[in-house]
Amino acid sequence: MPNAETPAPTPGVGPLTGVRVVELAGIGPGPFAAMLLADLGADVVRVDRPGGPGLGIDPAHDVTHRNKRSVLVDLKAPDGPARVLDLAERADVLIEGYRPGVAERLGVGPGDCHARNPRLVYGRMTGWGQEGPLAQRAGHDIGYIALTGTLGMIGAPDAPPAVPANLLGDYAGGSLYLVVGVLAALHHARATGTGQVVDAAIVDGTAHLSAMIHGMLSAGAWQDRRGANLLDGGCPFYGTYETADGRYMAVGALEPRFYAEFTRLLGLPDQAPARDDPARWPELREAVAARFRSRTRDEWAAVFADSDACTAPVLSLREAPHHPHLAARSTFTDHDGITQPAPAPRFSATPTAVRTGPAQPGADAESVARDWGLPREPGPPPAPLPNPAVHHPQ
Repeated sequence: MPNAETPAPTPGVGPLTGVRVVELAGIGPGPFAAMLLADLGADVVRVDRPGGPGLGIDPAHDVTHRNKRSVLVDLKAPDGPARVLDLAERADVLIEGYRPGVAERLGVGPGDCHARNPRLVYGRMTGWGQEGPLAQRAGHDIGYIALTGTLGMIGAPDAPPAVPANLLGDYAGGSLYLVVGVLAALHHARATGTGQVVDAAIVDGTAHLSAMIHGMLSAGAWQDRRGANLLDGGCPFYGTYETADGRYMAVGALEPRFYAEFTRLLGLPDQAPARDDPARWPELREAVAARFRSRTRDEWAAVFADSDACTAPVLSLREAPHHPHLAARSTFTDHDGITQPAPAPRFSATPTAVRTGPAQPGADAESVARDWGLPREPGPPPAPLPNPAVHHPQ
């Protein structure tokens, strides 16, 4: 909650209205976590560095900076750390994604911040964690998930592991675990008056995501290889199939009654008994594949549209917002000309919204100083940022 001696934050929308968050600029999972907190209503102030973080995208299109405000601070300048500590003193949460020890060397580590604000929740986002043999090594999503065993689960058995963009590591194993940790620590701070450090490592979160699979592995219900299991494409009624136009359908007809509906609509009722005979799965897969290749994706989507066959078209990023179900739920939204996912999840009493577009680096110094009661301007006027194509390691 905001400290009693400072003015209340600007009005917001969502269940975290009134919570103040400082985000030290970075790339990948840190900004996404801060965006999620901002989507939930928190007043997030992003501390951008002069020159930008090195991600090759126009800041005006970086959706992970929506619903935030930005100030410019050079942490290597003599007064840089003091400006961040002024923000931390008035904040409930601080998020940083530096390598271990960097924040301390810059003078904005947990000790410095807690000396000014003992209630502060200090969230640390890294790939390898704050300690361990690899803690000081550079890395990216693909390497983190590789070591946890999760990357090796994904893909066909006769092909290299499939890369799931950076969704599994950076955002699922990283950002979401950081947000869960921050909210839990914030609950504790409100109850006790004591802040703490949240060490969110992508390797830890991604490993945690595989908990059910490890249980199945222990029970003998999962083989430790790709494409040999119920949920990894090894099962012919849980996977993807190419259609006549080179697109794909996704099938997840696991339960008997859904499988029966699937085979009926697909036109393979005589293949239904093969469901329970893994020895016949290759035969079943060939039959299913042949049927899907006989029509286009959209023709098959129409066949399965009003059924419980658990079968759906594989849509592209540009197609997804126009699907009737997603459109009816407003799962995607348009803001300032950018189509983007709407905030999630949804709340009955404190609805969320995309309130503002991506924060422009340094554009909000005046409003942040006013609303947070800062003793001085938190940074110089905004300057144009370069647009480098280099993606620096976390």
